[in-house]
Amino acid sequence: MDKSTKIIISGAGIGGLTAAACLLQEGYDVRVYEQAPSLGEVGAGIQTSANAVKVLHHIGLAEKLADVCVKPKSFEFRLFNSGEVLHKIPLADAHEKAHGAPYYHVHRSDIHEILANRVLELDPDCITLNSRAIGFDENEEGVTLNLADGRKISGDVLIGADGIKSPIRDQIIGVTSPNFTGQVAWRATVPVEKLPADFMDKIVAIWCGPKKHAVVYYLRSGKVLNFVGCVENDTWTEESWTVKASWDDLKTDFAGWNEEIQIIIDNIDKDKCYRWALNNRKPVDNWRTEKAVVMGDAAHATLPYMASGAVMAIEDAAVLMRSFNACDDVTEALDMFQRNRLERTARIVNESTEHGDLYHLSTREEFEAGFGKKNIAKERNQWLYAYDPLTVELI
Repeated sequence: MDKSTKIIISGAGIGGLTAAACLLQEGYDVRVYEQAPSLGEVGAGIQTSANAVKVLHHIGLAEKLADVCVKPKSFEFRLFNSGEVLHKIPLADAHEKAHGAPYYHVHRSDIHEILANRVLELDPDCITLNSRAIGFDENEEGVTLNLADGRKISGDVLIGADGIKSPIRDQIIGVTSPNFTGQVAWRATVPVEKLPADFMDKIVAIWCGPKKHAVVYYLRSGKVLNFVGCVENDTWTEESWTVKASWDDLKTDFAGWNEEIQIIIDNIDKDKCYRWALNNRKPVDNWRTEKAVVMGDAAHATLPYMASGAVMAIEDAAVLMRSFNACDDVTEALDMFQRNRLERTARIVNESTEHGDLYHLSTREEFEAGFGKKNIAKERNQWLYAYDPLTVELI
């Protein structure tokens, strides 16, 4: 596609910024419109496997990522009370050797800042803040992004990277409410100096128990421990990541769990416990019009149970870039992007939901049988981590 093609991106989250960096690096004319008044990201940790890290390295972020990330040694799935290891996935050197890039834990705000800086390094005028999208118009001449303050931004193609409540998605697919799963997630971080010495090895510990599970891992070069607790609870429907909730409720939710979990919860700042409702959407078979498309959570919001929400958005960005490079016109490029991403992202969304059931069984016998039937390490290495969005054949 002609490099003078004007590409509009709605949303400056991880997916939108990765897409912008990929496309700017290829020489395209890119503008990003973000509703927030300042660049930044909330939340805590995310995980990026090799399939995403390859893209981040491609846009020149290897050194900066290595400075702030943690390379975990393994996933360990543990029984909630005894700590019995139910299943293990080797990471660290094994992951990098098998898949050609590291597995990283990174703080969401750190990776967002690194991506934003890279975009602004490529084009200092690329990002416009205070720009809330409300919809778009298109015709054979191009596409216009409509902003809440009346501004109209014209271009050749629109990429909606504006999250689970995307107005771009609503216009393309139709207004549908996200599916509340009946589960909520607690999140908090603990500075390691508040924990006992050598408290936990640099792993991902996934504690599985009746109707809930907890995920624990290190961030910021091992200086911070990240805690996420996912609990079946249909009374809390607030979706925002920044709403505080009662530490006492968190403590109650995990009463009777292993002492290691109790130590973490007891050292969480009682004024910094956050809880949000977990939503996803059933996969759909179309994300695009002739000149507009959605990506990331706007296209395929998922539960976090395969640690692949941000990963899918980063993969999307690379496949979008390659589709633009491979095609002569916008509609052809969007069609190529969609047909090469629908099946994979649907599989991740669906399997993430299934993992939620596996992690929330009731007894030791059920967990041992459940994990015994499903070789998660083998499956993830065969199809999830082995995918390379920069080289996979596009059909």
